[in-house]
Amino acid sequence: MFADSDLLETTCMNIIDAILLCLENATKGTIYSVGPMPELRTVRITSGVRGESAGQITWGLPEVSDYNDPGKTWLEFRDQPGRILEAMGWCVQMQKSWTSDNPHEDYRSVRKQLSGEPEDFHHMEPVLLRKRDIFGPHRDGLEYPTDWQGLPIWQDTDYVVVGIIKIHFRSYTIERGDRSSKVIKKLSRSLATEMLSLHLRESYLKGRERLARQRLQSCNVVAHELRNATMKLSFAFSAVNAEFGFLRERWEMVLKSAVPGLRDKSLILKRLEILIRLRLPALNGSKELMRIVGELLETQRELKALYILPEHLEKWVDEKVRPKWNLLLTETQIWKDDAEEVRGLLAELRRSFRIGLDAKLIERVEGLPKNVKSRWPELIYTRLSRGNIPVLNEILELLDCSELEIPHKLHTRKVLLSLKSLIEIIPEIEERSNIILSSLKNDDLLEDL
Repeated sequence: MFADSDLLETTCMNIIDAILLCLENATKGTIYSVGPMPELRTVRITSGVRGESAGQITWGLPEVSDYNDPGKTWLEFRDQPGRILEAMGWCVQMQKSWTSDNPHEDYRSVRKQLSGEPEDFHHMEPVLLRKRDIFGPHRDGLEYPTDWQGLPIWQDTDYVVVGIIKIHFRSYTIERGDRSSKVIKKLSRSLATEMLSLHLRESYLKGRERLARQRLQSCNVVAHELRNATMKLSFAFSAVNAEFGFLRERWEMVLKSAVPGLRDKSLILKRLEILIRLRLPALNGSKELMRIVGELLETQRELKALYILPEHLEKWVDEKVRPKWNLLLTETQIWKDDAEEVRGLLAELRRSFRIGLDAKLIERVEGLPKNVKSRWPELIYTRLSRGNIPVLNEILELLDCSELEIPHKLHTRKVLLSLKSLIEIIPEIEERSNIILSSLKNDDLLEDL
């Protein structure tokens, strides 16, 4: 999929660098490229190992690895009777992550299957791109990879896998669905955006090969500067907003401690789950209803772990949760007696997304200065962008407030300070990029910049 191996390697190094920066217990990161269809050749792009000194990362690939160039094709690592199971095969086929939080019971560990010895603790995350972003609106002629039975995979999903992120951890510091896995998932989306950008750029550059040497030289200079600006912009802002999400989660924990009996989204979703499971025996094996119920339970589980902005959570409920409940309430009489309660719970669920902004609840938190009570919620329920960078400075100032007691406060402040330094150099890079763009527009040849 990618011809520019240097650019792809640089992109992957930036992602690994960001992950190791955010996750103090992560020890090593590796990124693999996957594709194109149907061969799905999977190749290790780069690996970074955390050094003993702060911020030091050793880069390079192991001398011997099945996934070093030229890598392995899908036919070589997919699940197949009589073959060693690989976590890589799971991630690619199912488009889901794999967490080895108990290596002794990791049945997809190649080493354990071959020698009986456990591997280390690690998390693998697929990098997903929408089909329409790569192939456009007309995708009827796509040739999909197949499983060992000859059945196509990915045909019924909107995504394709274009990469795999594998992060190794110190023993017993990673669990399925924990903060570390959430950070990796967030940054996998940033990598997907960057890989799509690389894909589109390469398609564009192929059309520019017929231009004269002078234009080509200028375009290469523009590409070099814009790569740096784009990478730092996307990685830094994505990582900061991920930290904002964790701050919202911890702030709501503070409110729950201060207000006994406060019904947050987790309690409401738990009640909705109970209502579903109480009526499951009445489904009598209906495959369609079982499918809807299964999707609804999974959607509600995902919602429980999300701490994005309230308006996005409300949209999630309106588009993914409420329609499925409406199907259950209208297509069957099984939940008829629960209909009023369900509708009330869904309304309460939407309101619960804003408990962190509720002035009456915030007032019951003891020991916080008034300026912190008024300003802190407003700041953390914001999405950082190029237009509101001062928000980050204000949050860092409030994290210095000794009365504000939230879990992992010092670590969060350290991470945000590191990301702030990246964000602050973006204007300088953009200014230089604008100079180059101006020269390109006027057909000026740039010898030195």
